Amino acid sequence: MSILKPPLKPPFFNRSTLMVARDLLGKYLVRYAGRRIVAAIITEVEAYDGPSDRGSHASRGQTPRNAPMFGPPGIWYVYFTYGMHWMLNIVTREARYPAAILIRGVTIHADECGLRRGTMRNIDGPARVTRYFKINKQFNNKQATRATGLWIEDRGIRILKSHIKCSARIGIAYAGSYWSRRKWRFRLKEEGKKKDSPC
Repeated sequence: MSILKPPLKPPFFNRSTLMVARDLLGKYLVRYAGRRIVAAIITEVEAYDGPSDRGSHASRGQTPRNAPMFGPPGIWYVYFTYGMHWMLNIVTREARYPAAILIRGVTIHADECGLRRGTMRNIDGPARVTRYFKINKQFNNKQATRATGLWIEDRGIRILKSHIKCSARIGIAYAGSYWSRRKWRFRLKEEGKKKDSPC
């Protein structure tokens, strides 16, 4: 059973996109699903920051599709891709500065989904995240609040810098070598993987 905490408010998101991306690790993505509450720890994200970021949808200016990226901090940007997948992003920075963070992976604990006590379930990949949470365009351009049914909250999990691994973003080779090599993908290191190094 989830013990709800207050949703993160817009000032949390109205900061450096890279800082917010790191700070999202260990926070909970939470959704009302009928009478159920679905919650999971955010374990992997990707940052897309500003109009000059060629990996970003905003690099060619504002369009009807990417308009939420130009909106106020703390709203959802949900878009459809490859004709089959929804992608969930949270908007950062001030209004009219296009920036957002893609939620790429989460971990569900036993008490959140009825698994055997002490077990966890990893959901890797942004399309799998939206599928599990049943997220679609209904959340696009909406505030991340309980009123809209999808939000992010802090349940007190402390994440050290040494627990975070950063690497290049996925699937943006078209952006050119400079932007595709930016280490703006952040994820929690897996236990036992000593080869992982901190950012």
